[in-house]
Amino acid sequence: MAASLATVKKELRKKMREMLKELPEAAVASQSSNATMTLLSMAEYKAARRISVYLSMPCGEISTSDIVRNALDQGKKVFIPYTYSLNAPQEGQPKSIMDMVELRSMNDFESLEPDNWGIPTPSQDSISSRANCFGGTGITHGETTAAEAGLDLIVMPGMAFDSNFGRLGHGKGFYDFFLARCHQASRMPFRVGLSLTEQLLPPTESVPMDPSDFRLDVLISGHGELRRAPNCACRIERAVS
Repeated sequence: MAASLATVKKELRKKMREMLKELPEAAVASQSSNATMTLLSMAEYKAARRISVYLSMPCGEISTSDIVRNALDQGKKVFIPYTYSLNAPQEGQPKSIMDMVELRSMNDFESLEPDNWGIPTPSQDSISSRANCFGGTGITHGETTAAEAGLDLIVMPGMAFDSNFGRLGHGKGFYDFFLARCHQASRMPFRVGLSLTEQLLPPTESVPMDPSDFRLDVLISGHGELRRAPNCACRIERAVS
């Protein structure tokens, strides 16, 4: 069953990847503007003091640059993904994991170098001096403590999304393992997914999910539509343009 689920996920990723390659940059830019406006209008975003934002690839997903800029302008603590390999993974840990480290300013953001995916990424040399969302500075090496630190809200990427708030990642499991650690620390952030309209599956289709996959609290589409999961007083909203 697990092998079958992995195969279905792989096929859906391939299908989405091929489709997104054909998406014009102008369409992504327009949808990014719509989604950003909706996110910034959310009460949960306005109230959040510590947030995590994925840094977007050059194409094929909602751009988060304006979200980062607004969050920093509003005085929020902004944390961004940093992935690394574990020297000696413990039982149940993957070989590579993701921590969220602080982004200090827009100058800091603009100084980041792109990785192999074109995603702006902190340099390895800078990590030891960056605050970690779990507390302290530098990487955690996979350790998680129930500290007062944590995140109020996390903005998550994905390859596909569905109307049941399922999310298909890129296959590395970084976000789901990170969220499992947040759950372990008793500090689960409010989970927001950003989806291009082309990434949102029809109502008759679902993202393949397994027990380790976390669902979203809110899904925002490139139309600017905001959908809330049932435990978030489910309703559909649209930002006023």
